[in-house]
Amino acid sequence: MKQTIEIVSERNGALRQRVRIQGFEDLHVDVPKAFGGEGSAPDPHDYFDLSLGACKAITAQMYAQRKQWPLEGISVRVNRDDSEERKGTYRLEVVMTFHGIVDAVQRDRLEEISHKCPIHRLMTSATVEVTTRATDVAEA
Repeated sequence: MKQTIEIVSERNGALRQRVRIQGFEDLHVDVPKAFGGEGSAPDPHDYFDLSLGACKAITAQMYAQRKQWPLEGISVRVNRDDSEERKGTYRLEVVMTFHGIVDAVQRDRLEEISHKCPIHRLMTSATVEVTTRATDVAEA
């Protein structure tokens, strides 16, 4: 499946970007003031990290629903350690709380299932190929 995401500079000279994804037009990306941005929206790293946390939560929730387990909700915290990113190591710790699950076996299974979410697998075991090219005009 192919999908197009459009990113457009929102203001002249500012680093804030407007993102359009299949009908969602209220998404923005910026960088912190310390890096020359306005700090008015999540930065690209934030979206990378939150993609993992959200995907793990959705995957676990779908599994619990299929098993008819008493899951009432999920809280996820993603802790980032980017201190060695320039050396090639970017660490994410995901802490998940499964509300309504008191059975340790079910909780462990939900954690295990979360490792199978598409974003976790993409980040840890896929080869991602990126091609970048410049054009003279925006393409439709």
